[in-house]
Amino acid sequence: MRPMSANQLDQLKQITTVVADTGDFESMKAYQPQDATTNPSLILAAAAKPEYRHLVEQAVTELKATGLTAAALTEAILDRILILFGLEILKIVPGRVSTEVDARLSFDTEATIAKAHQLIAAYEKEGHSRDRILIKIASTWEGIKAAEALEKEGIHCNLTLLFSFAQAVACAEAGVQLISPFVGRILDWHKAATGKDYAADEDPGVISVRAIYNYYKKFGYKTEVMGASFRNKGEILALAGCDLLTISPGLLAELQASTDPVIAHLTAAEAAKSEAPKISLNEKAFRFMLNEDAMATEKTAQGIRSFAADIVKLEKLVEEMIG
Repeated sequence: MRPMSANQLDQLKQITTVVADTGDFESMKAYQPQDATTNPSLILAAAAKPEYRHLVEQAVTELKATGLTAAALTEAILDRILILFGLEILKIVPGRVSTEVDARLSFDTEATIAKAHQLIAAYEKEGHSRDRILIKIASTWEGIKAAEALEKEGIHCNLTLLFSFAQAVACAEAGVQLISPFVGRILDWHKAATGKDYAADEDPGVISVRAIYNYYKKFGYKTEVMGASFRNKGEILALAGCDLLTISPGLLAELQASTDPVIAHLTAAEAAKSEAPKISLNEKAFRFMLNEDAMATEKTAQGIRSFAADIVKLEKLVEEMIG
């Protein structure tokens, strides 16, 4: 029996795996999530802070000593920065860290696989099992195919920038470990398109994740669903019971500050009642179904552009430090 005084974060942890969506180590220590996720934007924000500058400097110092030059040196330093942040996170969380492949590889299956191999090798060299690492890849057709191949090697993947049912179905069929549907960015698009606000139960992002969760559970897919990119606490509470939810420090603080009851809205029993038919997607069907979804098409492209731009900013920061 849960004590009535339990805060919402502790209540949520009883029914959903809580993940920290941040590159800030102190936030992870404060909220004690199971896993942590990062992305280029979060790493860029963290790398710009004085308290994390030493990790960037460490990467520059290590890689300059290798004799690499120009673009190869910059790329190697960027990868090392991602690994160094990941290593620090693995000291804090008991579970997994998600490390993202360069967004500029989102349409290149072979290059994505090669980069995933490099990242996993770097973690394994540091003594970490690949079971504690999720390679984050954009939910393009090429990214999903890369993840399918990686999963067969025991390299687990987190398919990110996921906005549509088509992407979710393709990921499940590919046998990926986990998907990250972006709840808040779906809401952003609909608010901009309609000019209206949405209550949590009417939130298009919430509705999308519920549909995916129900479909996965009804048809026995093992792929984990991790709601991401939240704009408010209501979205999180409306998805209580989801496999995982990755939450920013600000919203973790809001949950911790409230003792209102948390109710599981997503359950396997409810999912079994879903009337959604089973579908299967080859590349042509996937591309057409995604193309028919204007929101998902626009937000996936926008997300890739945004993450790619932040990688470029991180590259410039590194190049300035190389001198």
